[in-house]
Amino acid sequence: MRTEFLYLLGAGGHSKVVLDALTEARFDMAYVRIRDDNPKCSGESIIGFEISVPAVTEELAGACFHLAIGNCSVRRAMFTQLVSMGARALTIVHPVASVSRHAEIGDGGFIAARAIVAPSARLGKTVIVNHGAIIDHDCIVGDFSHIAPNATLGGNVCIGSGVLIGAGANILPGVHIGSNAIIGAGAVVIADVQAEEIQAGVPAKNLKRK
Repeated sequence: MRTEFLYLLGAGGHSKVVLDALTEARFDMAYVRIRDDNPKCSGESIIGFEISVPAVTEELAGACFHLAIGNCSVRRAMFTQLVSMGARALTIVHPVASVSRHAEIGDGGFIAARAIVAPSARLGKTVIVNHGAIIDHDCIVGDFSHIAPNATLGGNVCIGSGVLIGAGANILPGVHIGSNAIIGAGAVVIADVQAEEIQAGVPAKNLKRK
């Protein structure tokens, strides 16, 4: 029986996905608390859960939390702040996701419904693998990255920290993508991508640096 609260930080669309995963995993939802920094959210609710403001207070020192926030840089900043307070990040895996027992999922990660994480894949802290995304064998995904719905990483892909892989993008086997890069939705990446680059298209081409 659970005896401590789980603080879910973020009250946007992604938090609905996380709440659904918790419900399907038969988590004791009576112990879930939703927090957000948007003052307009105060007193509002999200699929039946009341939202409190602000997101981070002294109450979270030493507490259990999950960052239900899609933005990579915001997750990075909040994770750093919360860990410095002694808070502990909970990893959440939807029960119909497929995660190999030989894969590694970092603290605070989220694996959505129908996502696949193959053997020897290694995911860093608070990585989001969204609906239907595929992380193939031996991939490395850096801290705070976000793999959007139906994106595919072929085997041995290496992704730095804070990377956004857009919905439906395909990263060919062995490609390296530098930290804080953005790959547009539907892109097909056939060659390495430098840090901070924004690439899109088929095949993907560099649009500009962030």
